[in-house]
Amino acid sequence: MTAYDVIVLAGGAAKRLGGADKPGVRVGGRALLDRVLAACDGAARTVVVGDRRPTARPVLWTREVPQGGGPLAALGAGLRLTTADHVLVLSADLPFLGPGTVDALLAAAVQPGREGALCTDPDGRDQPLVAAYRAEPLRRELALIATEHGNLAGLPLRLLTAELDLARVEAGPDAAFDCDTWDDIAAARARIREHGAVLDEWITSVKNELGIDLDVDTGVLLDLARDAAHGVARPAAPLTTFLVGYAAARASAGAGPDEAAAAVAEASRKATALALRWEAEAAEAAEAAKSAESAGQGGDAAGGPAGGAKPETGREGTGTP
Repeated sequence: MTAYDVIVLAGGAAKRLGGADKPGVRVGGRALLDRVLAACDGAARTVVVGDRRPTARPVLWTREVPQGGGPLAALGAGLRLTTADHVLVLSADLPFLGPGTVDALLAAAVQPGREGALCTDPDGRDQPLVAAYRAEPLRRELALIATEHGNLAGLPLRLLTAELDLARVEAGPDAAFDCDTWDDIAAARARIREHGAVLDEWITSVKNELGIDLDVDTGVLLDLARDAAHGVARPAAPLTTFLVGYAAARASAGAGPDEAAAAVAEASRKATALALRWEAEAAEAAEAAKSAESAGQGGDAAGGPAGGAKPETGREGTGTP
């Protein structure tokens, strides 16, 4: 894995959002900035260029000079606080950026002769704020641009990327999806609730909210919940999964994430087996009841009492049959 620092640009004016605090806008219950930070949590040093705010993990803060000076000025300010040979550069409004895209960019950036790599969107447009750069040529080109123009304020990013030998990474339609307008925010919020994505989004959000760094097989837990609900009772599903989590936490206390995940799998296996035994017993009882009912119905057909019921006797003391 290539060692890297990351610079997140979070100081724009967000004019198309009416001046709203864009990095703090929530998608899927998490601030956009926190979603970006989660995708690059392997960075040795994380620098955020923008106003200070609570974040899901520790970062270094800085501001471009002058404030509002644009992306090149912000990049220059962030670069001064980095030390790694490779620098990931991201905007703070990428709700669907994932670790896979980060890994792909870093792998492309270290190819011989390359000075970095950037994403291209589905229309083939370069995305210089979803990119990884070699730090030395990045510093060199920023210094040359500043010398030529007097400073970096107000200058477009293409002045930088045009001078660097960059690989292109096609990362799919979501990786470079950014939120510039409220329509973009609405689209992002709707997308995470789509059938194929909602559970993964929810689990990721919960783990981030609770500070859990644990990869578990959600399919195993869903199967357990189904078996508990079907074999015992519907409320047994959430209660059982809670108890499995508690048991796994006790069994893996002081261990690492891999051991904790294994403990969850083992606890799930035991609880699933128990739920299936309950289901089997219920099926046996139902079959026995069905057999007894059939036997009773057969007695009625022969003229005898049904289900072993006692014959009706006369009322006491009357002598009537």
